[in-house]
Amino acid sequence: MSTEARPPHPLLRGDLSPKGRGEDGTAPRQWLRWLTLTGFSLFALACAGAIQLNSMVIDAQATLPPTPVPAGLPVSASVTDRNGLLLRPFTTADGRWRLPVNRTAVDPRFIKMLIAYEDRGFATHDGIAWSSMARAASQFIMAGGHVVSGGSTLTMQVARLIEGEPTRNGWGKFRQMVHATELERDLDKDDILDLYLTLAPYGGNIEGIRAATLAYFGKEPNRLTTAEAALLVALPQSPEARRPDRDPVAARASRDMVLDRLVALGALDAEEAIAAKLEPVPTARREFPMLAAHMAEEAVKAQPEARTVALTLDKRLQDALERLGAARARLIDPKVSVAIVAADIETGEILASVGSAGLFASQSNGYVDMTTAIRSPGSTLKPLIYGLGFELGLAHPQSLIEDRPTAFGGYVPVNFDGFSRGTVTIHDALTESLNIPAVVVLDAVGPARLVSRLRRAHADPRLPVDTAPSLAVGLGGVGITLRDLVSVYAAIAHGGVPVTLRDGITPALPPAIEAPVLDPISAWYVADILADVPPPLNGTPGRIAYKTGTSYGYRDAWAIGFDGKTVVGVWVGRPDGAPVPGLSGIIGAAPILFEAFDRLGDRRTPLPKAPPGVLVASNTELPTPLRRFRHPDDDRVSRDPAPEIAFPGDGVDVDLGLASGDSSPLMVKVRNGVPPFTFFANGAPFGRPNFARQDSWNPDGPGFVTLSVVDAEGRGDTVTVFLN
Repeated sequence: MSTEARPPHPLLRGDLSPKGRGEDGTAPRQWLRWLTLTGFSLFALACAGAIQLNSMVIDAQATLPPTPVPAGLPVSASVTDRNGLLLRPFTTADGRWRLPVNRTAVDPRFIKMLIAYEDRGFATHDGIAWSSMARAASQFIMAGGHVVSGGSTLTMQVARLIEGEPTRNGWGKFRQMVHATELERDLDKDDILDLYLTLAPYGGNIEGIRAATLAYFGKEPNRLTTAEAALLVALPQSPEARRPDRDPVAARASRDMVLDRLVALGALDAEEAIAAKLEPVPTARREFPMLAAHMAEEAVKAQPEARTVALTLDKRLQDALERLGAARARLIDPKVSVAIVAADIETGEILASVGSAGLFASQSNGYVDMTTAIRSPGSTLKPLIYGLGFELGLAHPQSLIEDRPTAFGGYVPVNFDGFSRGTVTIHDALTESLNIPAVVVLDAVGPARLVSRLRRAHADPRLPVDTAPSLAVGLGGVGITLRDLVSVYAAIAHGGVPVTLRDGITPALPPAIEAPVLDPISAWYVADILADVPPPLNGTPGRIAYKTGTSYGYRDAWAIGFDGKTVVGVWVGRPDGAPVPGLSGIIGAAPILFEAFDRLGDRRTPLPKAPPGVLVASNTELPTPLRRFRHPDDDRVSRDPAPEIAFPGDGVDVDLGLASGDSSPLMVKVRNGVPPFTFFANGAPFGRPNFARQDSWNPDGPGFVTLSVVDAEGRGDTVTVFLN
């Protein structure tokens, strides 16, 4: 017996040279018989092995550890908007993008192509396709120990993805078969398909169909083209080698291979496949959405076990306002940030929350959420001050009030521009944001009452430690957040009824009976006045009711406004508290506010009509006590000096041209005192203007004349002059 090794059979060696053929190059009849018998034998052997393997699988179910519970698999936390649209996903603890998804959120075209390509018997098998296993085994033997095709079902692939075992390890394959039958026993087909859609690898740290479509196509998987679906079918087979962001040529080839296979299987029309091959493959990964970054992070921290957290935000509006804030901040200064909050007046639901001009804007500390930062509100509390004056019956929008230097002990407020206007209506004092009248009214209503009403509006004003509220609160001497101010203005817009802002992070509490911030009539008076505030250059008068504010040292610029449905607040400044020279509410924040309302779309609603009981009247038509604002305790406010005739001076000669016959009237001017003034010449009245501090008189001829003036409080002054 020869010990010489026998060469391998030509079929196993791949040798089909003429030595193994007939003279005409065709296989002899004996060769064909051998091939047929060998094929049947191998197939029978594979079938017998499959039967034996089935028995082993059944026996092993009792001894192998159970399949990990699918519901416990870690997935990326996802934060969505009010309509379920993705705002921001987060990676798993091990840094994977694995977003929760189910078949109902995936394009049916992809599902059909996946099953046709990967597992045509998915609907009927019990986790293992034994015919496919037999075919794969026979091909393995025929190829001399090389894998020609796999026999894994989608269920087996899910088992492998859950376990993390290698696909070409014999023991791992056996475990997958065992666990696949367990999955089929414990779950229905839809659940198994959902697991595949969630766990399938797509290259790098991308897992699951939803993460893949966002990373490669920048969209959700509910609508895919044929080319996109084919690429996503191909990638899990060799995710690293076929990654389109690393090897787009390999990605295209694998996609086209899937298209050709589907055509051959009759699962895809040939013309559709040809058209799909013309579509380019992506060449880079896209960034995952990161809208409402600050609020999303807060939501995940508040609900760490939740897979999905739904916020009250509107994704379209959130995206539009984030772009607006970032663009405006760039125009002002790289170190300036912008914060915006928009909320529904009726429900209190926050529709948009822009915490900064960009999370990664390093110069402006974009990581700081300025919607919750405590800052000085500037003049933004003045509407509530006047509202309290209306509610207490101290004033009406057309009541007169003095804008003149006034001392309150050691506190002497001045207007923003340093000038005084004299006598003005409260309407004009608020639309022009005059400081002195606001402090006069606050002194009458009381700073403690103002702080109390802020708290009724669910604001949290911060006062210096161990100090009582002072008059400085009215001009910004208190700490408050943008959310707080939005809550205050929401209450004014809601007829004085408090509005609880809700974001979806914490459960909403049942509605409670709360004390009003203002009565409905006073709230409407305030809103009606704010609708008359002159708009910035990009605004239209009367569209919204709004107020601006600028804190001391140009550190904070504010603009808060509302229409009939939505309230929006804007803050502009530097998060580090440094001043921004020239920054003011009307220049820096108001244009952003009006642009924000432009982006509301169909939410834009006119301001509400006046409630019953509103008194619309001019100053002269008001009841006498309301015609002029009077402090309840006049001794607490320094009184005006008595009126003085400023011109002409006592004892002077005044040339009016009386001797020449071409004369002009005598102008009499008054300083100090309280208007209206009554002017007299030689004891006879000649003028009583409502607000003016001057009037003219036409003398009969030259000579001495005695001029007198009496103010609204009965105080007077007299001078004697010679006219010629």
